[in-house]
Amino acid sequence: MHGEMAPGQALTLRGIGKEFGVSMTPAREAVRRLAAEGALSLSTSGRVSTPELTRDRIEELAALRALLEVELASRALPRAHMALIDRLQSINMAVAEMVTKRDAVGYIRSNLEFHRTLYLRAQAPAMLAMAETVWLQLGPTMRALYGRLRRTEPPHYHRLIIAALKAGDEPGLRLAVRSDVTQGLRLLVT
Repeated sequence: MHGEMAPGQALTLRGIGKEFGVSMTPAREAVRRLAAEGALSLSTSGRVSTPELTRDRIEELAALRALLEVELASRALPRAHMALIDRLQSINMAVAEMVTKRDAVGYIRSNLEFHRTLYLRAQAPAMLAMAETVWLQLGPTMRALYGRLRRTEPPHYHRLIIAALKAGDEPGLRLAVRSDVTQGLRLLVT
C-alpha cells in the first residue's frame, strides 16, 4: 500500500515469513488474501509478485478512487471540525517534508494518512475498506509514479481540500479530491 515494493517485484513465502517473523502457514494465508484483494499476483506456477498494472487497470482504479474518495470526502464534510482541519494541515506538512527528502515511501505513507484521516470522518467503514483495497492494488504503481513526477512541493490539491473544508464548500471539496486522486495516475497512462 505504501509503495515499499516496486511493480512486478517477486516475493517468496520464506522471505515473507522471515520478514514478519511467522511460519509458512500464516505467510501463505496472507499471500492468498492479498492476491484475492488484487494486491499481489499469484501465477499458475506459484510465483508471487506485486502487480504490474496495465494502462486499462490504472484507469479503472483511478475511476474507482474518484468515485469512492469523492463520496467519502463529501460525507466527511459535515463532521469536519477545526481539529480535523488542523490535523490535515499537520499531515500535509509531513507530506511536504517527505517531498523535500525525496522519500517516495514516506511521501506515499503520509499522503495516504492525509486521505484516510479525512475519510474516517465520513463514518462509512465499508466505503473506506473499498478505498483501502484500491490503495493496496496501487501501492507499487504509486512508487513508480512518484519517481516519474519528481515532485518538489506537496500536492497542490491538498491545500484546496483543506480550504474547501474550512469554507464548507462541498462542490469545491469534491472537485479538489477528484483532481488529487486522479491527476497523478493520468501521468502513468499518457
